[in-house]
Amino acid sequence: MSKMGARFARLFKNFNIENRAHREIGKAKPQTAPRHPTHIDPIHSTQVPEISDAIHKKNDPLLVFLKSVYVESKDPTLKQASKEVTEEEEVRRPLVYSLPEDPYGIVEITDVPKGKLSIVEALKALSNHKNAPQTWTVDKVAQEYSLDLKDTKALLEHFIPFEVKVIPPKTQDAKQIKDT
Repeated sequence: MSKMGARFARLFKNFNIENRAHREIGKAKPQTAPRHPTHIDPIHSTQVPEISDAIHKKNDPLLVFLKSVYVESKDPTLKQASKEVTEEEEVRRPLVYSLPEDPYGIVEITDVPKGKLSIVEALKALSNHKNAPQTWTVDKVAQEYSLDLKDTKALLEHFIPFEVKVIPPKTQDAKQIKDT
């Protein structure tokens, strides 16, 4: 039944196909949109003498104005910041503590800017404050290493030096690392 229906549908689809095709081809084609008008083509613009003369002619009054212009810009915040940076770089302090030798072939630094710490000095300051907080107070650490009081207080409050805690086993049978 389906084959019969397909044949019947194809018959109506292909009926008079040639006439319908000729009618469609014979219809008037839609017109294309008009092109946008453009100004003179750059290639032809050099051929126009007025334009080429205007391009290559010196305009003396404009040259005089251009030579008289002098621009000097000042940014007060930038100038102050650059002065502060140069002053900080110039003022340096010698290291208080350093490693006895350079274990990894790293060149040992001899001084640091004021307000800064080397890693060795930071660890030493943290361990001194942890071991003897009465003698190594925030003020003394700040004075010793030329640091701001606020920064020193934050350093000693938020950074804790390395600490190893050995937790004993719950049973006597468990293996434990022996101290040598």
